[in-house]
Amino acid sequence: MKSFLYALLLGFSLVATAQNKVSGTITNKKNEPILGSTIAIPELHKETISDENGKYVFNNLPNGKFKMVFSYMGFATQSKEFISNSKEQKIDIFLEESLHQMEEVIVSTAFNKLQSQNVMKVEHQSIKSLSQKGTSTLIEGLATIPGVSQVSTGTSIGKPVIRGLSGSRVLVYSQGVRLENQQFGEEHGLGLNDAGIESVEVIKGPASLLYGSDAIGGVLYFNPEKFASSNTVDTNFSQKLFSNTNGSNTSLGVKKSLDNFKFLARGSYNTHADYKIPNGNRVTNTRYNESDFKTALGYSNAKFTSTLRYNFNKLDLGIPENGTAEQTSTKNTAYPKQAVFASIISLNNTFFFTNSKLDADLGYISNDRSEFVDSDVANLRMKLKTYNYNVKYYLPKFGKLEAIIGTQGMHQTNTNSGIEYLIPDATTNDFGVFGTANYEWKKNIIQAGIRFDNRNVTATEHGIVGNEGYFQSVDKKFQSFNSSLGFKTNLKKDIILRLNFASGFRAPNLAELTSNGVHEGSNRYEIGNVNLQNEQNFQTDLNLEYRNPHFELFLNGFYNHINNYIFIAPNGRKIDGLDGYDYAQENANLYGGEAGVHFHPHPLDWLHITSSFESVTGKKQSGDNLPLIPANKWNNSIKTEFKLTKYLKDSFAVLNVEHTLNQNNSGSFETKSNDYTLLNLGFGGKVTLGKIVFDVNLNANNLLNKTYISHLSRLKNDGIPNIGRNLVLGINFVI
Repeated sequence: MKSFLYALLLGFSLVATAQNKVSGTITNKKNEPILGSTIAIPELHKETISDENGKYVFNNLPNGKFKMVFSYMGFATQSKEFISNSKEQKIDIFLEESLHQMEEVIVSTAFNKLQSQNVMKVEHQSIKSLSQKGTSTLIEGLATIPGVSQVSTGTSIGKPVIRGLSGSRVLVYSQGVRLENQQFGEEHGLGLNDAGIESVEVIKGPASLLYGSDAIGGVLYFNPEKFASSNTVDTNFSQKLFSNTNGSNTSLGVKKSLDNFKFLARGSYNTHADYKIPNGNRVTNTRYNESDFKTALGYSNAKFTSTLRYNFNKLDLGIPENGTAEQTSTKNTAYPKQAVFASIISLNNTFFFTNSKLDADLGYISNDRSEFVDSDVANLRMKLKTYNYNVKYYLPKFGKLEAIIGTQGMHQTNTNSGIEYLIPDATTNDFGVFGTANYEWKKNIIQAGIRFDNRNVTATEHGIVGNEGYFQSVDKKFQSFNSSLGFKTNLKKDIILRLNFASGFRAPNLAELTSNGVHEGSNRYEIGNVNLQNEQNFQTDLNLEYRNPHFELFLNGFYNHINNYIFIAPNGRKIDGLDGYDYAQENANLYGGEAGVHFHPHPLDWLHITSSFESVTGKKQSGDNLPLIPANKWNNSIKTEFKLTKYLKDSFAVLNVEHTLNQNNSGSFETKSNDYTLLNLGFGGKVTLGKIVFDVNLNANNLLNKTYISHLSRLKNDGIPNIGRNLVLGINFVI
C-alpha cells in the first residue's frame, strides 16, 4: 500500500506547469482603497496583504479552479471562486462593512467553504481569541466554546468532552493528521501546546464519514500556524505569567516566505507550580513542565503545493495523590509522575489538474509515555507508533455538483517496556473508502455521503493465566458502513437553517478489550471484554441562525442514539484489595443543545453583549445516567472596544459571568455536584511606543476566589476544589 501511494504521488507530480497571475484592488463603499486587508488562496497556502492603494497580486498560480478569500476587520468576509489559466486576470473586490467577526474557511469539513456556506455547523475559534480569555492551557480555552467541556486533573491534565462524549469517542487532528496519544487513559491529556496553532474547529457529532472510527462524538481539528505573507519575514516573542501557579509560558517564533518557498519555526516552554485553591493551600504535585518545538517547510509552484511539518512535545507531569499534604512552590515534579515524549511528522500535498485536484496527507505520530511511581525506573512504559494516510480526489465540478472520493488508512503498533502492562503489545490496521457530494441551487445546499471502514486489531499473549497482568491473544475485525445527509437553506435573507443526519461508529479500544489489572488512575481493578462490539450511533442535528447588523441568535439541538455504548461497571468482587470492574455494553441516548445571542446596539458600536446556554443529558436504555456528563452552563459577557490614546489601539475590556448549574443526573459511580458562579475580567489592546508595537492582555479569572468543584474534575472524589483566583498577564511582541 505504501509503495503504491508513493508511486501515485510521484506520477501526479508530472503535471504540466502553468505561470498564471491574478491581481486586483480592494475598496470600500466610498470607493476608497483598503490598506491591510488579507487576501488568501487557502488551497495554495498563499496569502498577501493589500497595500496603501488597496492593491494585491499573486504570481505563479497553477491551472485550475480555486477560492480566493477577502477579509478585513469590520467588513464582511467574501469568498470568490475563480479559474486560473494562462491569461493574467484582474479581480477587484468591494467589501461591505459588518459589525460581526470575520469568517474563516472551514478546513475540517469536506468542501472547505466559509461557515455561512457550510452545510454542517462547525465552531471556529482562533487561538488568539481563546488566549484573550486568560486560560492556562489549550484545553481550558476549548472548554469555553459552547458544547465543549473538559475532564480535568488539576490544571495539567485535561481531556476534551463534546456534548457528553470524551476519550476515544472524540477524534483530534493536528497538522492535518490524526493524533494518537493513548487517549483511552483517564490521566492522558491532549498533549498539544497552543504555541504554533492558528485556530481550532469543533465538529459536534458523528464525523465518521470523513474521519472513520473514533469520530463518534465529534472532532477537534487544529489548524497549524500560517506561513508569513509572500516575500516577508515575521518574528515574534510572547510571554505569559500566571499568579496562581507562579507559572510562565514563553514562546519565540520566526517565519519567512518567498514566492515558492516558506519556512517557520517556533519554540515554547511552559512551567507551573502546584495550583492554589481559594483557602490558600496548594494541591500537591499538580505542577508540570512542558517543552514544545514546531517547524514547517512549504513549497508551491504552478503544479503542486507541499508542506512538511514537525512537532516535538515533551511533558513532565506530576500526578496528584495526596491532596494538600505538601505546601511548596517548586516546579520540580514529585512521584508519582509521567514523562511523555511525542512527535508528529506530517506531509500535506495538493496536486492540481485543469478541473480537479488531489490531496494526499501522510503522517507519523510517536507517543512515548512512561509512569514513575517512586523511582526513576518506569513502572509503566508504552510506546505508540502510528502511520496514517488520507488521500482525497476532488472530481471535476459538474454544473452545481461537487464530489469527492477518497481513502484513509492507519497502521499502529503499541509496545511495552515497563515493569507493568496496562494494555498488551498490539497492532491495529485501519482501511476506509468514502465518497461525498455537494449540490447547490439558489440559496439551498444538499450534501450526502457514504463510507465503509475495516479495522483489524491483533494483540499478543502476555503473562501467566489467572494472574494480574495476563492478556490473552486477540485477533478481532470490526467493520461498519456509515452515511450522512445534510441540508442548508436561507429561510429569509437573515435566517439560516441547517438539518443534518449522520451515523458514526467506534471500535472498542485495547483497554476495553484486554484490561486485566489495577488502573492506578482510577484506583480499581479493571477487566476487559474481548467480545465487545462496535459502538454505532445515529445523530440528528438542527441549527437555526438569525443575523442582522446588530443582533445574532443561534439555536442548536441534537439527539444522539448509540447502540452498544461501552461502559465500566462493578462486578461485586474484591481483587487484590480493590473493587473489580467489568466492561459492558448497553444502548444509550444523549440529547440537548446550545443557544445564544450576540447584541451589538446601534449607535453604541463599541459595545457587545453575548449570552449562551448549553445543556446535555445522557441516559442508558435501562434509565441509569451516563457518567461524565457536564452540568448545564449559562455564560454571559459584556465586551467594550475602544481607543484610549494614540499609544493604545484596538483595545477591549470584557466582563464575564459563568454560571454552572447543579448536576443531579450523576452516573452510578459519581456524586452530585453543586452549582457555582465565576466572575472573570479581561483587558487588552495594541500598544505603540515609537517603533515598538506589542499586544498586551491582563485577565483576572475567578476574580472573587470562589470555592467550587467541577463535576468533571477527577479530584472531586477527594473533595479538592478547582483553581482559585488567577491573574494572567500576556505580552506579544512583533520583532
